[in-house]
Amino acid sequence: MTEPAAAPSATSRHHLGGSRSLSFGVLSVSDTHTESDDPSGHLARDLLQKAGHKVLHYHLVANSIADVRDTLEPWLAEIPLELAITVGGTGVSSRDLTVAALEAMGGKKLEGFGELYRSLSFQEVGPLAMISRAGLYVINGKPVFALPGSERAVRTAIEKLIVPASIHLVEELER
Repeated sequence: MTEPAAAPSATSRHHLGGSRSLSFGVLSVSDTHTESDDPSGHLARDLLQKAGHKVLHYHLVANSIADVRDTLEPWLAEIPLELAITVGGTGVSSRDLTVAALEAMGGKKLEGFGELYRSLSFQEVGPLAMISRAGLYVINGKPVFALPGSERAVRTAIEKLIVPASIHLVEELER
């Protein structure tokens, strides 16, 4: 019986891209937090900066398709911004509108991120992972990650998936 191949480590840059600082925007989507009281949005900013990336924008908006769109569209039109992360609004309640906003913006969904995120999340929270609509969209040629609003979800997604793969993803989209 053949052993399954080990996943490349975060330091294996052959498959995951070189070393370069990327420019991110972080958009928190919440009806219960403010920019001064947003632990998950602040964590996202901190983790990206600790990984050597720049956070050009951070903002918090209400769970509204228009607010998400009106904030992201100008960010994604900027040349220096290379990726965006949304935090919150990926659940199944009627107030979770981030995914609908990204789809309304014409986002092309890349299925692999959501599948891998839910697999990792299942190891942490069990079957409740299946109700997450975390995803990765390409809008205006730029990756937009939609993350759940919990700090655990943000840490898992950024440390295990986004930081290790973003450089390669951006380079592929720039081709």
